[in-house]
Amino acid sequence: MQHLPPSDNDPVQLDAFSPPTGDPLLRNLNPEQFAAVTLPAQPALILAGAGSGKTRVLTTRIAWLLQTGQVSPGGVMAVTFTNKAAKEMLTRLGAMLPINVRGMWIGTFHGLCNRFLRAHWKLANLPQSFQILDSADQLSAVKRVIKGMNLDEERYVPKQVTWFIAGSKEEGLRPRDVEVRDEQTRTLAAIYQAYEDQCQREGVVDFGELMLRTYELMRDQDAVREHYQRRFRHVLVDEFQDTNKLQYAWLKMFAPVGPGRGVFAVGDDDQSIYAFRGAQVGNMALFEREYNVQQVIKLERNYRSFGNILDSANELISRNTRRLGKNLRTEAGPGEPVRVYEATSDYAEAQWLLEEAQQLHRAGMPRKEIAVLYRSNAQSRVVESALFNAGIPYRVYGGLRFFERAEVKHALAYLRLIENPNDDTSYLRVVNFPTRGIGARTVEQLQDAARASGRSLYQSVGAVTGKGGANVQAFNALIDAMREITRGLTLREIIEHVVQNSGLADFYRTEKEGQERLENLAELVNAAEAFVTQEGFGKDAVALPIDEAADAQERLRPGTIAAGTPLAVAAVDLAPDAETGEIVSPLAAFLTHAALEAGDNQAQAGQDAIQLMTVHSAKGLEFDAVFITGLEEGLFPHENSMSDVDGLEEERRLMYVAITRARQRLYLSFSQTRMLHGQTRYHIKSRFFDELPEAALKWITPRNQGFGSGFAREYQNAWNRGSGLHSIVGAGRVEAPAAPAYTPKAPPSHGLRSGQAVFHTKFGEGVIVTLEGVGEDARAQVNFGRHGMKWLQLSLAKLTPVE
Repeated sequence: MQHLPPSDNDPVQLDAFSPPTGDPLLRNLNPEQFAAVTLPAQPALILAGAGSGKTRVLTTRIAWLLQTGQVSPGGVMAVTFTNKAAKEMLTRLGAMLPINVRGMWIGTFHGLCNRFLRAHWKLANLPQSFQILDSADQLSAVKRVIKGMNLDEERYVPKQVTWFIAGSKEEGLRPRDVEVRDEQTRTLAAIYQAYEDQCQREGVVDFGELMLRTYELMRDQDAVREHYQRRFRHVLVDEFQDTNKLQYAWLKMFAPVGPGRGVFAVGDDDQSIYAFRGAQVGNMALFEREYNVQQVIKLERNYRSFGNILDSANELISRNTRRLGKNLRTEAGPGEPVRVYEATSDYAEAQWLLEEAQQLHRAGMPRKEIAVLYRSNAQSRVVESALFNAGIPYRVYGGLRFFERAEVKHALAYLRLIENPNDDTSYLRVVNFPTRGIGARTVEQLQDAARASGRSLYQSVGAVTGKGGANVQAFNALIDAMREITRGLTLREIIEHVVQNSGLADFYRTEKEGQERLENLAELVNAAEAFVTQEGFGKDAVALPIDEAADAQERLRPGTIAAGTPLAVAAVDLAPDAETGEIVSPLAAFLTHAALEAGDNQAQAGQDAIQLMTVHSAKGLEFDAVFITGLEEGLFPHENSMSDVDGLEEERRLMYVAITRARQRLYLSFSQTRMLHGQTRYHIKSRFFDELPEAALKWITPRNQGFGSGFAREYQNAWNRGSGLHSIVGAGRVEAPAAPAYTPKAPPSHGLRSGQAVFHTKFGEGVIVTLEGVGEDARAQVNFGRHGMKWLQLSLAKLTPVE
């Protein structure tokens, strides 16, 4: 028996009826879910709020249609955006009904297009065994076309040409349809045509071609189009807010506007956050209008979060003007208030976050249920450093940890070559990156020569002749020049010079998503600035080359310091390694630090670890506790969107997605000061705080403690004096927040005792085992647990008593 809601002509009172209890499929549905699942065959728009059971509604809708005999398994097509979502739907459906789901048309847009073209390869003018190009293969194919046309790759950058082709296909444009505005677009259209001809000759298609060729075949072949329109009487589309122009046109080929057509679009316009990928949030309103949707069902009951979290999300998103409108609600009660923390610096913010996460874990919350969200990837570095120093495992979801990101590794490789040009691993990494005409054959000749002579690649360039030899010699000259120019510069200045003069900055400026990589390179400067401060070098310490560092080490031995040389000056330029006591330059020490941090604290498969991710990566996920960090104007909302209404509304949707990831606890934090490009910058809190309900928030630091009070200037002056935040706190001017990563040098009268618990920024918490010596010669033996026993010189080591 079919269970239908009231007639479409009557206003639907969803709370006026209860789902039947006899049907197992429908037994546990709430009224809105029931109404959506049991709609008759008609165009329907389901506004599915975060945590409202969207996947359950989709799969139950299909199961109900099959169980009630309205359609056969072969008459349903369901489209998702990820293979994971498609697999989950098939698994759930197989558990609901005793049917074989393997042959059903449930999959991603590209997966279903591939299936369609395999069945109609002749009509599509493709070989039966056509191959699909991934993004790397496509880039390689475009490079061959540009080279074959004798075009300059610096003017027609292969990656940019690839984006042009992909963007044209998303708009449904073939080369002949591209609007030619100038000579540049004329050439781009010619490259596009040559690329298409090449793909056709080779029998390959890229991802955009799968969609476009399916659409064109359906559009141009009446018999094929009519067949599939008769076959698929019910078409369901998940995440409809993420569809682009071509995907919407594709849908209309399979499910045209008309009576008796079961088109079931599910999405949430408030979670449309992929405009940069071509998603058009307006497709939902367009669908409602073009398909003459008679009923929009809103899934507003949230099964994930407590009331204070949902109230914050609702209040925030209500500020967006162009939305279809819904309001999330829960029956779970208000729960904990949303905690807001104002930090004095990004390091203090990371330290507070670390301590809060530790408290949650000690209270029984698994680390994997704690997520740290940030607007851009570069922000992860400070948090990663705090977790690394404390020995807490973490995992960067959907991306790489900071020191493992390609652009950071490229920059570090150049720095290692400045320190040691005979580092073959670093040499191979960047000898042709950015490209400088050094091909695989040249590199192979160089490696053969190095093996034959027992020397490094750098030392063997003279054995390579011809153009390739000249190019590797030019690369060596570049490294030599950078080493000479950076002699005597601070670590920050060295990194800035290398990023600019190696060609990395110019290369990433031409990339589609290069801005994020440039932000990571800028964050590398911040990492270096923080490192020299934390390790006792001083912010203006120079990074001496190896030979000068060795000479300086000899000068610093007891009794060898030149008369009149202040100890303080000597300590600024060089510092003893915390483990070995060896005198090293800031550059050498920083490179060691980067290598250690890249290789440690990596959570193993299945290990309980804190989750770090961008807000974009967090969509579709949920956690017991969520920290949203860096909520400052220019960071979140991002500076690129603040002058544009549409951009600001997308940022607000992004914040809405971030908030609704939290189940039990939500933390929001911002910082008065943050390191950017190696300099301390001052920020004001995000406008989003003014758009949240006061009743749902709990400020765990005094509101406006530093803004407008002159605190930031005083803080900066204290930092410049080397006295940090403690001098201000000690004067009683501000309540002390969690200790920032930076702590001042311990005075000669250290005030420490055996058996005392202490904290070190590199090794974490430990216990003092032995103390010996006095004044500048005082040292301590500390047991740091996982890092073992360490002897530390107290005049330089940063040991903070743990209360």
